[in-house]
Amino acid sequence: MVERRRFSRILYQVPAKVTQGSLELAGSVQDLSLHGVLLQCDSGSKLNTSLPITVSFTLNESDIDIQLEASIISTNNTSMRLRIEHLDIDSISHLKRLVELNVGDDSLLHRELEYLSDLGDE
Repeated sequence: MVERRRFSRILYQVPAKVTQGSLELAGSVQDLSLHGVLLQCDSGSKLNTSLPITVSFTLNESDIDIQLEASIISTNNTSMRLRIEHLDIDSISHLKRLVELNVGDDSLLHRELEYLSDLGDE
């Protein structure tokens, strides 16, 4: 099977808060990349898959909060694949560092960052 991912995913499990309008749900991040998140959310069926959501979580053993806006790509039972649509500058810096520490390949990380910046130019 051909790998189609352009971004390295890292296993990173942490509790998360999912918000869509006035609806607020508890979930957990299962893995993430610079472009997407796999989220476990038992009440995810309450979400409107055509509307954006906000996901926030705190990095393990720190007080660093990551907040991102995402669109729901697909759902499967209680799992949701999300595409990150927007991150503030602080969140992207922390996410980049987290991926950098877990990927272990600087050249791969730089290629992914270049691709991500190319997407922003479109």
